Amino acid sequence: MAEIALPDIGLPDIQLDGRVVILTGADRGLGRTMSLALAAKGAHIVLASPETAGLEAVAGEIAEIAGTEGALAVPTDITDLAACNALVARTLDHFGALDVLVNNARRLHRGPGIPPTGNAMPIFETNPEIWRETVMVNVVGTYFMTYATLPHFIGQGAGRIVNLSTSLHNFYRAKQSPYGVTKAAIESETQIWSRDLSDTGVAVNSLLPGGACDSDPDRVRTPGQTLLPIDIMNPLVIWLASTRSDGVTGHRFVGKLWDPALDPDAAAQGAREEPVFHGQE
Repeated sequence: MAEIALPDIGLPDIQLDGRVVILTGADRGLGRTMSLALAAKGAHIVLASPETAGLEAVAGEIAEIAGTEGALAVPTDITDLAACNALVARTLDHFGALDVLVNNARRLHRGPGIPPTGNAMPIFETNPEIWRETVMVNVVGTYFMTYATLPHFIGQGAGRIVNLSTSLHNFYRAKQSPYGVTKAAIESETQIWSRDLSDTGVAVNSLLPGGACDSDPDRVRTPGQTLLPIDIMNPLVIWLASTRSDGVTGHRFVGKLWDPALDPDAAAQGAREEPVFHGQE
């Protein structure tokens, strides 16, 4: 995997010293970049993924930023609830705290058995096993990880859950099954869980780049296509992990809408997008 330099994050008014964050899918791409950004702000990062070598590489990068105590790499299959419970227990045993869960992991859109353009094809051409795996990782894995953290979060009366989502057009345009289906489900999970947890001190929000990101070196590029920078969500994930977002729950935040010229709270307000689902309580 090509190394991607971490730019200046900014946000001098926000520090995450002592905050402990579990970040799934942390071995590459967006997960790696968010992990480095959070660590640069002082957070302790628990890196989760089935890919041990990738996790150890990212942990090494974090050690360069924040010292050897900045990260803990825990190989984890999030489709296994016992593994998710073990990850939370290992986090609490190692750091003695847990404040934030970032549900970033997803079934890779490209890879063995998938065309170079990715798993974007009509339903009648999609491999049923890949479809099943995508739902298991994206939807069930997000649920399992959230479920595993909730006894601790509810017990301490505080916690942050950030679910990675996607642009609205992926929910309905052609050839976006299973990816769009799973991300629509994650938006539904976010809204339902934010209401279920409204009196517990646990906040649940969704976060998305706002377009295709330059996170995959093997991506087939469309002529003239402009990709968003891989660090597009860093300011928002930092803000959501901080005390600046206290009381903010049930919202959808878009990375490309962040305006760095604004105060962080105003920038976060400007990066809010209307939730996908509306209805009467």
